[in-house]
Amino acid sequence: MARQPLKITVITVTYNAGALVDRTFNSVEEQDYPYVEHLVIDGNSTDDTLEKFHHYMERNSNAAVRHELNCLSENDYGIYDAMNKGLALATGRYIVFLNAGDKFHAKDTLSCIARAIQEEQKQPAVVYGDTHIVDSFGNLLHRRRLTPPENLSWKDFNNGMLVCHQSFYARADLAKELRYNLKYRFSADFDWTIRIMREAERRKLTLLNSHLILTDYLSEGMTTRNRRHSLFERFRIMTRYYGLGTTVAKHLWFVVRALIH
Repeated sequence: MARQPLKITVITVTYNAGALVDRTFNSVEEQDYPYVEHLVIDGNSTDDTLEKFHHYMERNSNAAVRHELNCLSENDYGIYDAMNKGLALATGRYIVFLNAGDKFHAKDTLSCIARAIQEEQKQPAVVYGDTHIVDSFGNLLHRRRLTPPENLSWKDFNNGMLVCHQSFYARADLAKELRYNLKYRFSADFDWTIRIMREAERRKLTLLNSHLILTDYLSEGMTTRNRRHSLFERFRIMTRYYGLGTTVAKHLWFVVRALIH
């Protein structure tokens, strides 16, 4: 029996993102890997976001490498509610979130991810990699300050979110089972990635380092714009998984680290 192609679902959440979304659409469009599902979960945008998605669909219908494109546009309760809708609709075996304004680092990023997965005897729970920070024109600003360790564990996130959400490819069965916790408004992705990795450890599944730069991340994300609220949420999340003493000690180190750098 022929082996089914490994489909990767890319989920982009948008709301009035017309000024940013072309870069993201173009990045997915340029991927040379054919087995891609791109879901756009829109919060009833009133700008030209949906118009740009329709142009994207038209280009895709004539492209040499066609991808599966779908869009859901309706009211939601925030970005993580929209992400949960994307998880429910995803049909790929792996899922990655790519925000409006973010892009894949190279045209063969998804091909490299698929190849790395297929070389493993057992499908890993997560494939992860590094991230570059770019400005609103897509120019490189710097490598992300927090970088992935060689061998990742959920315990490593007591040092902060060492892997960017957009460079974290989760196996779909785990991702769908462990939805985003909507009680967190700004840091549910931090909580979600920890839970995915904890479940991977419980099931004795690997976390695979791609050793690649996977994502060009736009510097002004939602967490950056709401930094104070995000830090409070992350403190609560870290306390939940690592204990109050460890969390307080780590935050003292974060302050020192920020002063050093």
